[in-house]
Amino acid sequence: MNAILDWGIKIIIWFQQFSPALDLPFKFLTSLGNEEFFLLFIPFLYWCLDRRVGARLTIVFLLSAYFNAAAKFLANQPRPFEYSTQIDQLAPSDGGGFPSGHTQTTLLIWGYLAAQFRRLWLWLLAGLLIIFVPLSRVYLGVHFPTDLLGGFILGAVLLFLSLWFVIGIETWFHEKGFFWQLGSALVLPSLLLILFWEKASITALATLMGFGTGMVLETRWIGFKSNGRWWKRGLRYVAGLGGLLGLWLGLRLAFSALEPEFLFRFIRYGLVGLWTGLGAPWAFVRLRLAEQGDT
Repeated sequence: MNAILDWGIKIIIWFQQFSPALDLPFKFLTSLGNEEFFLLFIPFLYWCLDRRVGARLTIVFLLSAYFNAAAKFLANQPRPFEYSTQIDQLAPSDGGGFPSGHTQTTLLIWGYLAAQFRRLWLWLLAGLLIIFVPLSRVYLGVHFPTDLLGGFILGAVLLFLSLWFVIGIETWFHEKGFFWQLGSALVLPSLLLILFWEKASITALATLMGFGTGMVLETRWIGFKSNGRWWKRGLRYVAGLGGLLGLWLGLRLAFSALEPEFLFRFIRYGLVGLWTGLGAPWAFVRLRLAEQGDT
């Protein structure tokens, strides 16, 4: 294994010979795989573009984050800058290195969107991001090339499962009764959390529980539509994002000194998910920024 990691170090050193000239573009590319980007992007998709695709992608994204965290824990592989003092850490990172979460998430999200919307420009964008976001992780010294390979494999498996089975599972789920749906939204994340829990998995599963619960309640009682005039969609996004960032940032400050940290992290991200799935759609309808209809 050391021989493979040593080879990876040579690759990273070659990339980093172009630093600092390419630091800015590669830091921008890597930001497209950060939590903050998806916190802004996925709600936009769900609230303003396509409710069904946004809901599916939210659930797939959160489950992917959980599986990536579990894989990192099991692999327990160091980051390049931890393995060799020759490597400069040019971006923040924590946890294990294998598999690359940025690679896995980029392949899954953009591959799924390209397959769903089937636009040439989206296929081209997806292809570019699937290449350059992972490369940015090598350049910035936070992943070995083998980490990217692991991310590609896990991301491809999850993408395949998402494209082939999610719609069928969604149809089956909607055929179930309300209390069965609500119970599933609460129980499934709880069971996964019992199997494996640490910072990243708590974040993903708390958000999943909040969003899933909110979506079940919203579907039964509200049923907002994501279409409409573009100015309404814009105002919808601004209003929804204001509440989302208020919870995400405000609760981070409010809970920063409280223990146990994992409990308050669960509460924080659970409320973020609940706002995304229920609170914001309710506000959109009340403010007449979205219509109600069959879901």
